[in-house]
Amino acid sequence: MVWPFTSSSSKESNASATPSSSATSDKLSTAVEDTLDKVEHEASEMYQSTRASLEGLKVTATVSSSSMLSSLNIPPSMEPYLITTAVFGIATGAVVFYRTRLRRIPTPAYMTPNMLRGKRIMRGKVTSVGDSDNFRFYHTPGGIWAGWGWLRHVPTTRKALMEQTIPVRIAGVDAPENAHFGMPAQPFGKESLAWLRHELNGKSVLIQPYARDRVEMLKVGYGQIYRQAGSEYGGMLKEFEKIEAKAKSRKIGIWSQKDMVTAAEHKKKHLRGEE
Repeated sequence: MVWPFTSSSSKESNASATPSSSATSDKLSTAVEDTLDKVEHEASEMYQSTRASLEGLKVTATVSSSSMLSSLNIPPSMEPYLITTAVFGIATGAVVFYRTRLRRIPTPAYMTPNMLRGKRIMRGKVTSVGDSDNFRFYHTPGGIWAGWGWLRHVPTTRKALMEQTIPVRIAGVDAPENAHFGMPAQPFGKESLAWLRHELNGKSVLIQPYARDRVEMLKVGYGQIYRQAGSEYGGMLKEFEKIEAKAKSRKIGIWSQKDMVTAAEHKKKHLRGEE
């Protein structure tokens, strides 16, 4: 860049430099035009070459397909059956994919035995946490790829959610009881409920029998191993026991109490009237 000096010598210098600058500009313009012409020519050649290659591949694929069908010796009369079989196979695959990946399960009544054995992971959103060891789950199969969050949305009102959620009880955990059905609350009942609400309420989660949530509650001391009849641990009872023992040794949560009463004993005493 040339700055406008005021001295006459500078003006003379600038004037003498003008022809040279103009010549340089003309050379640069010519070089740019030549380069553009060259690039355009090479691009055209590349396009023609690519098109010719694709046409060759198309012909080869057609010949190969014809040869393969000919080598199978399939009579023309069988072609309708083959087409029908192919269509049926595609339709069956689509139905299976929909039933296992995209069909929404609104309530437990729609769940198959395989789902209840932990053979399927379900994606959805926690709509409410009612107690210290259970919550309600709205199934959103396919996640964002099926439109959830931008085309389809989880209802927010109680009326819209009615008969549209799955009640989930965290497997293997028995949390302190809160006051209900005339039964007084246990120590750490409120803390356990607040912790679970903070961790899950309104969040997108994956559920499956023996999911991670039950381990976390044992770690922080807001739950203990559920040992009543019909308990399921998914082969992880020993792991549960180690985690529970560690929480006990640290005396955190419910284990900080001097005379700790289990949730099962609490319910037995106050709901059944047993001493």
